[in-house]
Amino acid sequence: MRLTGDDKRFGLSVFIPVLNEESLLVQNTGRLVEFLISLKTPYEIIIGSNGSTDMTEELAARLCVQHQHIRFFHLPQKGVGRVFKNAVRNATYDRIITIDMDLSTNLDYIAVAYRLLAEYDIVIGSKIAGTQKRSWVRKLASNSFVSLARILLKIDFHDYSTAAKGYRKNFVEKCLPYVDNKTFYVVEILYLAYRDGKKLKEIPVRCIDMRRSRFNLIHEGAYKFAKLFRLWMSSLKASSNRKIHGR
Repeated sequence: MRLTGDDKRFGLSVFIPVLNEESLLVQNTGRLVEFLISLKTPYEIIIGSNGSTDMTEELAARLCVQHQHIRFFHLPQKGVGRVFKNAVRNATYDRIITIDMDLSTNLDYIAVAYRLLAEYDIVIGSKIAGTQKRSWVRKLASNSFVSLARILLKIDFHDYSTAAKGYRKNFVEKCLPYVDNKTFYVVEILYLAYRDGKKLKEIPVRCIDMRRSRFNLIHEGAYKFAKLFRLWMSSLKASSNRKIHGR
């Protein structure tokens, strides 16, 4: 069946990036399917693997056979931003919501974000504005990054993680050529949206860490803080050029 423009506008694409998730994939995708059915709106689940080497690819292929609303792709390279770009370009619907495979964020966020995306270009799920059960180390790293981003970029948001983010495809697709292939893509998209006067909404979410971080926190921190300073320098240069040219 060919979808009309209205069908695409009112449907929902849920994107889940995965890396070696064989232990969670089948059970948690089943939970997600049950929840999405309860919303009574057209939906699809896009599972994107970036560099998985376990049984993730085989299990996801079976899920696609069992559920007509599940789609899967595998990229050999690592990088959550890379699979996000692929998912956005191939999403059926205009409202796209990202979550993690461990379902550590409350699923109610999906329903709230879906409704808000009728009005907003981006809906940000914030653990800091909501509640979180996470290690003090992860909280400290997140809070430090958020505080510095607010100072440097002059944008007042409280969560730049990849999960619990909602996007309108017709906007975010335009950002893809300019954003990172790793986790920093969220910061860049939010910065571009704020700079261009798009409508953004931040809402609280409940997050309970189900496991240890999949990232090396020292390496991830060094990478994200370095990228933040580069984005800040780039924004200063762009601002200076606008003043010189009287814009």
